[in-house]
Amino acid sequence: MLTFLGFAMIATFLVLIMMKKMSPIAALVLIPALFCVFAGKGAHLGDYVIDGVGKLAPTAAMLMFAIVYFGVMIDVGLFDPIVRGILRFCKADPVRVVVGTAVLAAIVSLDGDGSTTFMITVSAMYPLYKRLGLSLVVMTGVAATANGVMNTLPWGGPTARAATALKLDASDIFVPMLPALAVGLLCVFVLAYVLGLKERRRIGTLVLPGDAEPAEERLLVATTGSATTGSATTGSAATGSAATGSAATGSAAPAEPSATSTSGGAGAGSGSDSGPLPGSAVPEDGFQGLDPRRATLRPRLYWFNAGLTGALLTAMIMELLPIPVLFLLGAALALTVNFPHMPDQKARIAAHADNVLNVAGMVFAAAVFTGVLSGTGMVKHMADWLVGAIPEGMGPHMALVTGLLSLPLTYFMSNDGFYFGVLPVLAEAGAAHGVSPLEIARASLVGQALHMSSPLVPAVYVLVGMAKVEFGDHTRFTVKWAVLTSLVVLGAGMLFGII
Repeated sequence: MLTFLGFAMIATFLVLIMMKKMSPIAALVLIPALFCVFAGKGAHLGDYVIDGVGKLAPTAAMLMFAIVYFGVMIDVGLFDPIVRGILRFCKADPVRVVVGTAVLAAIVSLDGDGSTTFMITVSAMYPLYKRLGLSLVVMTGVAATANGVMNTLPWGGPTARAATALKLDASDIFVPMLPALAVGLLCVFVLAYVLGLKERRRIGTLVLPGDAEPAEERLLVATTGSATTGSATTGSAATGSAATGSAATGSAAPAEPSATSTSGGAGAGSGSDSGPLPGSAVPEDGFQGLDPRRATLRPRLYWFNAGLTGALLTAMIMELLPIPVLFLLGAALALTVNFPHMPDQKARIAAHADNVLNVAGMVFAAAVFTGVLSGTGMVKHMADWLVGAIPEGMGPHMALVTGLLSLPLTYFMSNDGFYFGVLPVLAEAGAAHGVSPLEIARASLVGQALHMSSPLVPAVYVLVGMAKVEFGDHTRFTVKWAVLTSLVVLGAGMLFGII
């Protein structure tokens, strides 16, 4: 009964949010509450929720102060050089933009924290996606999948959990998996290239000939003030099939060269539904990119902020203090040094309050979902049913079975639940047929590309929240590509004899 209710609860949640019948916060709270009553344990709902909130409270605190910290770092210009470097590579080409997203997400994922990765990646790439009218779910999907592959780093969590649960050395699990993970990361880059080609066919490529200033900065910055524009910013964003127009014109910049968007298909004309048109000066939502003249820049404190961020990430990797404490201290120090006046500090906190509230609210709502899943025993019954459903003849192939099971189980369960609750059972079953626990542990990592888009992962709400993407849209788009990437990692592991 609990097995059926568990699967039914998860299926109901996913269907409702993907069909946009409920908001994620409402679905995360109301659906588990309803199924808790169905399970006959409604009287214990309060205990389950409090237990779930207690477990996720440190994560919520970490995300709150991490958003404030990286928000301040973006405000003061710490990541502007990174953005400019990426944009020089991208050159307003959708293919390069999407591939650049995958590369940036993979590089930043070296810190081992998904929330940090998504905050930096979205902060850098969101302005360009908006400027070129690229699909934002492509950005979230590529970033989440790249981070999922990199999440297998020993300090990222899953590998350490597998090593702890099976009493193995983390390096014995991770190092042999490197070739398979490299193939998985290559798969993500190929996927990004293919998705970039689709976006290029949809909206075309923006060409800015004879730039008087770097093209990438003109694309990013919605300039304001008499120093750069006249009384209005005007120009044709898309005219006819060639879509030509001025990127930013006015009395102060009459010689600005025109932008030309060339497209291989539909989507370049004024009737396109692809979002903000390439070359448009101000998107419909009033979005402004990283203005190089914004008042919050602190160029004299650049190296202080870079050093502080480096020290913070180093302390995270070395686990000198709990991550929530590190970000709390980092946010307080960053605010105090960069904005010593109280009104400025309040303004910066207020500027990022929307993201903080959305993400923290989502995490605490997810605590209801996870609390009910574990408290009622649904998750244990689901895992036992899946393990029990394995045919006896598959015993010698338990590594393959573990790899396949890691996809749904790490999506529907927390990593703690899977690695400490299910993995030892799978390893014991494999040992009875002569399968090494090391092979089982390595196979258990392949589902991480899908896991990072699970509704039970708080970091994914940072990603969709900052990118202003509906969670249902992200799920619908990403799951198939994440499953493909996970299967590629599993196949490579078997091909190389690792699994």
